[in-house]
Amino acid sequence: MVGVSAAWQNRGFWNSENLFATAFYGGDAVRSDFGVRTLPGLALYLLLYSLLGGIFALALRGRPRSGRLTLAGILFSLVWFYISFHAIWKSVMPLVYLLYPDRPMILGHVIFGACIGRFPAHYPGGTSKPAAPDPLEPAPLEDAVQPESSPSADTAPLSGPPVAP
Repeated sequence: MVGVSAAWQNRGFWNSENLFATAFYGGDAVRSDFGVRTLPGLALYLLLYSLLGGIFALALRGRPRSGRLTLAGILFSLVWFYISFHAIWKSVMPLVYLLYPDRPMILGHVIFGACIGRFPAHYPGGTSKPAAPDPLEPAPLEDAVQPESSPSADTAPLSGPPVAP
């Protein structure tokens, strides 16, 4: 979301990732295009927000998917946004605090929160029911009932020379 907004405003799609790369490279990482220094910033983004989503899912596992859970995800992500961008990054990565676009970041965190609020649909131990089998689809071979057959005189073996009756 942030990259699309930045490109729309002619600022460069990779600005946010490059800002996060300032944790490793300082002010040299501030640029608008994709470069070698963009990759660590992108990796930091993915790692940080994957961990946040995992923490949220672990804290609220076992809850059925509902609108309340989605709302909790949105609130969780907005609280994280305000704590991180207004407290943590101010001292750890000051360029991120000074140069990030506020409105697209808020919208991006709302979308992130809505996604993590839907985790029971993707969580292996979730409360969602497995899909019902399709009645038009044939049954798997191991479940199909095979009629019992007895060897008869008119059946020949599958390999070898023919047997005379």
